[in-house]
Amino acid sequence: MRIKSIKSLGLAAFLVAGLTTQGCAHMSDKDRRIGTGAGIGAVTGALITGDAGGAAAGAVIGAGAGWLYDRNNKRYYYYDRHGRRVYR
Repeated sequence: MRIKSIKSLGLAAFLVAGLTTQGCAHMSDKDRRIGTGAGIGAVTGALITGDAGGAAAGAVIGAGAGWLYDRNNKRYYYYDRHGRRVYR
């Protein structure tokens, strides 16, 4: 029984490591910031309240904060005609 649980834990750790390193590879900056905000908000909400409702509320608040952060950062740069980011 112990070996089976160790194998399951190893498989879960492998999947989590793969998703965290490759999951955001082709996301835009906006999507990545919203996802990061939702993840941090969900963990924070779960730690503060200790239930799933708090985690869901934290994820919503975190996603909104990530969107606002992205929106604020886009005020400081634009793209030129070659597609390069130019800071003001």
